[in-house]
Amino acid sequence: MSSLDTKVVAITGASSGIGEATALELAARGAAVVLGARRTDRLDALVARIRADGGRAEMTEADVTHRAGPERLVALAVERFGRLDVLVGNAGVARIAPVADLDLDDWDAMIDVNLRGVLHGIAAALPVFRAQGHGHFVTTVSTSGLKIVPTQAVYAATKNAVRTLLEALRQESTDGVLRTTSISPGYVRTELVDYVEDPAQRAQAQQAMATLGISPEAVARAIAFAVEQPDDVEIGDITIRPTRQG
Repeated sequence: MSSLDTKVVAITGASSGIGEATALELAARGAAVVLGARRTDRLDALVARIRADGGRAEMTEADVTHRAGPERLVALAVERFGRLDVLVGNAGVARIAPVADLDLDDWDAMIDVNLRGVLHGIAAALPVFRAQGHGHFVTTVSTSGLKIVPTQAVYAATKNAVRTLLEALRQESTDGVLRTTSISPGYVRTELVDYVEDPAQRAQAQQAMATLGISPEAVARAIAFAVEQPDDVEIGDITIRPTRQG
């Protein structure tokens, strides 16, 4: 019996990449997973796959840029399983460009998904966690916030804002009810950079992903490690990256 057999875990951005891998990993370890994303066709297929393997899974459309998305995800977990133990805030977008390009629409997109989306998730889950007396926020951040490089200024800024948010929430929550974990992946083979508009920058980022990137399953195992800890143990930060990443 796994320590996750009794856990109910909601995951945003669950339709691909780290979110999908985390859903499969946690479900395989016995957790009930409640999956949210915008691409519901992919969620349908993922739920079917988990159930075919004997796991427990539910899904709903969840756009984290709107309050209703995370609210619907949390409500579904409580409705179907009676509670929510963990919210994995994984939805994220990356846009790469020098600040001088003034790509305000891309800035807005990163702020709305990477920062505001996390806030919406916290707002949806925190009352449930407080009411039931326990809860765990696990949030995907990035090594981009640890090593600042050109063209990633706004992306790194949104990720570091989330890192600061979670640390402040941790300090406000030392009564034993809440746990927070920041997961900072480096290069991971996902679709994250596939939507960079500049063709040259997109190709460069995709090449780095393909050459250096670790699998999303590696990050999923790190998330499982944090979630599996006893309630009195908090894994605050995990940095996971390729051994060859500079």
